[in-house]
Amino acid sequence: MSVSITEDIKSVSDLKKKTHEIFKQMHCTGRPIIVTVNGKPDAVLLDAKVFERKLKTLNLGILLAEAETDVKKGRTRSARDFLKELKYRAKVSG
Repeated sequence: MSVSITEDIKSVSDLKKKTHEIFKQMHCTGRPIIVTVNGKPDAVLLDAKVFERKLKTLNLGILLAEAETDVKKGRTRSARDFLKELKYRAKVSG
């Protein structure tokens, strides 16, 4: 996710005065808005849809990291055994 230093950094005063314009920019570009207080970064505004995608990506990454740990520690089983157990537990025929 990129940020434009010249366009995406706004002061809290700008946010108060130009809320509609800043939100429109955020929604149109998909980029976050960095809000500063006293010249220092304080908060980040992010489009809700973009946030949701990022959160899903993060969650998937966490699951993959856990799976990699399982593989490294030898906590695996064959796909055939897994599917047998899945069918049994779900009471699926075939």
